[in-house]
Amino acid sequence: MEKDVVEVRELSADECQTRFNEILGLYEAVGWTNYTARPERLRAGYACSLAVWGAFAGDRLVGVVRVVGDGATIVFVQDLIVAPSHQRMGIGTQLMRAVMNRFSDVYQMELLTDDGSDACALYESLGFVRGDEMGCVSYVRVAREQGE
Repeated sequence: MEKDVVEVRELSADECQTRFNEILGLYEAVGWTNYTARPERLRAGYACSLAVWGAFAGDRLVGVVRVVGDGATIVFVQDLIVAPSHQRMGIGTQLMRAVMNRFSDVYQMELLTDDGSDACALYESLGFVRGDEMGCVSYVRVAREQGE
């Protein structure tokens, strides 16, 4: 496939809501079913996000990164998704660089990803370090849905 010219830009809260079906489609494309099974929760999450960037090939949304936090002492990269048709083209790097540029003065930037995934190489190439290499431990608690 020919490499598309991709524009990365920050999305307003209104644009996130207007483009929500496209955003949801990205989650569906990568199989993130916890989000797609509860789209109203994901919509609320986007409404409360600190910042969101989209990657566009023409008018088509092909990637998104969502950041939460206080924007001063910590930001957390909650979701980074690139459409399977556009992966391994540098779009994830462009999205992460947008986040890193905007929040360059923030003390701590964090994220979680699957161990051993291709994403690990991306994050390490951008200067992220595994928590265990810093003497840190990460704890995560995931709420159980009723009936599960």
